Amino acid sequence: MTIEKLSETLEMLEKREAHLQKKMADEMNKAREYTKQKNKRAALQCLKRRKMYEAQADTLANQQLRLYDQKLMLEGAKATAETVNAMKSTATALKQMQRETNLDDVDKTMDEINEQTENMRQIQDALGQPTGIAAEIDEDELDAELEELEAEELDAELMEPAMPDLALPDLGAPAVPSQPVQAKPTTEDEELEALAAEMAL
Repeated sequence: MTIEKLSETLEMLEKREAHLQKKMADEMNKAREYTKQKNKRAALQCLKRRKMYEAQADTLANQQLRLYDQKLMLEGAKATAETVNAMKSTATALKQMQRETNLDDVDKTMDEINEQTENMRQIQDALGQPTGIAAEIDEDELDAELEELEAEELDAELMEPAMPDLALPDLGAPAVPSQPVQAKPTTEDEELEALAAEMAL
């Protein structure tokens, strides 16, 4: 039985079970009505039919469970088969590609790539070499001239005299003496004082 056939059968069983459930509900409602009418015999007949429908519904439920189980097994087996087929197809494709790919061709291609890479590197190195006047300049000579310039600059710095430290003038207000400063007497003042002392004697 295929998965599609199982699905159709399950759908039919579900519809049948739903129909039985409806009949069970109807018989229960009839039993209630007959009970209200005090018609015990009719109520019992309704309950018996309900039990028969319930038994059939239980049988259908068990059948559905078994079919669901079979459906799950079939779906799992189908998925496994599809997985195996996909793996076989992959293996076949890999074998085909390996047959189409020759190891010697791969080695030859890699050698060609390496050769072209080396040629390109040599071309770039050649293009990077200086030409014309720039090629004739001696780098060692330029280094020597640079060292001479540096030595001259150092000698010039050493020959410059050191600048003395100049005291900055005090721009603050001049201090005012608390007492008048007496002027130092000159030689004539001293002679006049001595003469006045003699006359006083």
